[in-house]
This record gives sequence, C-alpha cells and structure tokens, in this order.
Amino acid sequence: MSKRLGRVIISTKKAPAAIGPYNQAVQVDNTLYVSGQIGFKPETMEIVEGGVEAEAKQALENMGHILQAANCTFNNVVKTTVLLKDINDFTKVNDVYKGFFKGNYPARAAYQAAALPRGAMVEIEAVAVVGDIAEK
Repeated sequence: MSKRLGRVIISTKKAPAAIGPYNQAVQVDNTLYVSGQIGFKPETMEIVEGGVEAEAKQALENMGHILQAANCTFNNVVKTTVLLKDINDFTKVNDVYKGFFKGNYPARAAYQAAALPRGAMVEIEAVAVVGDIAEK
C-alpha cells in the first residue's frame, strides 16, 4: 500500500489573492508548488508601473511572501518557470532575478507567452523543497 501524502494549502495576505480557481501555493509532503506570480501590488491587485523590471521585482517579492508563509526562502527553490510577454526582456528580468536568487541557482525554463493574465509582462512560478537545505 502506498504512503498517504498530506496536502497543505499555503496562503498569505502579504501576496496577491488568487484571481481564479487556484491557490497561492500547495505543499505535498516536502514539495511546495508556488503558483505563477505577476507584478500585482497585493493591496490594490493592480500591476505595478515601471515596466518589466518593476513587474519582475514585484512578482518575486510576492513569491517571497508565499515562500515565507511555508517557512521557506528563495534558497529552498529548486525550479522556476519564467513566462515573458516578450522574450527580448529576458536580460532585464534576469538582472532582477539575480537579486533574489543569490547563488546555487534553481533550475529554470523561460518562455515567451502569447498573453499573460491582466496584461502582465512577466509571470514567474516555482517549485521548492520544504526543510533545511544542505549544499553538497
């Protein structure tokens, strides 16, 4: 008989509420799945002004709050997916991204998407491992 896994819904008011039938994050066993974050200000649910860099920064700040709600940091993230309205913004987003991931970077994929929610220029999702990370 297989082991029964627990599922925990992660939610925080410090990050934008879900705008559809999904959760900010879901933890199953020691794996945390963080839904795609766009540059919403949690207080207004409006996308920040200032272009793709500002949106990427806000999306990652939102992700950080969700990670904290699951007792994690960016160091726990093992995989991200970056969706861009324009793949030519890759370098700009990458520069912002490096400010949140400080080494031992997670695996990552980046794609251009035909359209993102609410006209966003960037969306970032993540998979993290919950617990103490020992670098080897």
